[in-house]
Amino acid sequence: MNKAELVEALRQETGLRRVKAEQVVELFFDEMSEALAKGDRVEIRGFCSFHVKNYGAYTGRNPKTGQGIKVKGKRLPFFKCGKELKERVDYPETS
Repeated sequence: MNKAELVEALRQETGLRRVKAEQVVELFFDEMSEALAKGDRVEIRGFCSFHVKNYGAYTGRNPKTGQGIKVKGKRLPFFKCGKELKERVDYPETS
């Protein structure tokens, strides 16, 4: 599912106009992004959680030359699947 399909599903489920549904989806992802950028944790119970992991600087190696290079530290978002989602994906309902 991509963002356009999510907007369409929201529109059909709620009866919102497409523009309003797009605004809701954009707001949702913007708020999540802002929270992560500030270093906050985002948790959607039963679905997933996101938090920021800090990776320290280290000395890497250029595979072509073998020369050591310094790699800067970085912060990256980390996704952790929720229990309910894990179970739903692992054991999908059969009809």
